[in-house]
Amino acid sequence: MSVIVICGATATGKSDLALSLAEAIGAEIVNADSMQLYKGMDIGTAKLPLSQRRGIPHHLLDVLRVNQEASVAQYQIDARNIIDQLLELNKPVIVVGGTGLYIKAILDDLNFPDTDPALREKIAKQGQELGQDVMHQRLAKLDPAAAAAIPKENLRRVVRALEVIELTGKPYTANLPRVGSSKYPNAKQFGLVMERATLASRIDARVEKMWDEGLVDEVKGLISQGLLEARTAQAALGYAQVIKFAKGELSESEAKEETKRATRQYARRQETWFSRDERITWIKGSSRQQLLEEIISSTIGQR
Repeated sequence: MSVIVICGATATGKSDLALSLAEAIGAEIVNADSMQLYKGMDIGTAKLPLSQRRGIPHHLLDVLRVNQEASVAQYQIDARNIIDQLLELNKPVIVVGGTGLYIKAILDDLNFPDTDPALREKIAKQGQELGQDVMHQRLAKLDPAAAAAIPKENLRRVVRALEVIELTGKPYTANLPRVGSSKYPNAKQFGLVMERATLASRIDARVEKMWDEGLVDEVKGLISQGLLEARTAQAALGYAQVIKFAKGELSESEAKEETKRATRQYARRQETWFSRDERITWIKGSSRQQLLEEIISSTIGQR
């Protein structure tokens, strides 16, 4: 057993399952949630507190300040370095998260096209003038798969995708994995899936819990740490809506409801993204133990 990936839509229970699996097989965990890279973004990303990690080492959490931009190219380097070091020590690795592009960056060879600052600035200016809805619609026409993976709230990634399309003359997703080029060919991927209505209820309950735990105060504190200085972190689900509330653009109840709606939409985009990867084994169980047993039985012989 080398690398196990637990993926799927938000609120499907990936983190909890990964903990139980890590305990069972003596593994360490590598984060593949792009927003959990940010220090201080805890409540809104459902990041497990240190006290709840059961002593299991977690990697690539809290590695960026909120005024820094996340980079999938840098994430690929960092994640692979950690995984390779753990495998050298014969430590099983569990990659867990819902950011599909980050998981593919670990497993597959990706092309990262160069950037053209002038072109990027031109498209970014269009984004500021026309708004995220128009820019996301433009991307959907040029590359539906990319639009399915990139939330419209993350205007920086939308702009980057449009830049790559204009630079290369190809869809953004044409720069994604090439078949048969897996870095870890023996990796096993498991996707968590549940009924749409059940998932929607879990998302709504999670958002309510985040508000109860102090998401508004968390966001206000991060604003003072530079949250508004970079585009990536402030576009995170929940954070973007609370920022609008803090600016007086939404009432608090509107911000909460908008967070629920946007998260449900994001979950559907995650499902679309992961459904295209035929290497994923989809699992659905009534209990954590049932899911755990299914993964372990599927990976016997890989150790």
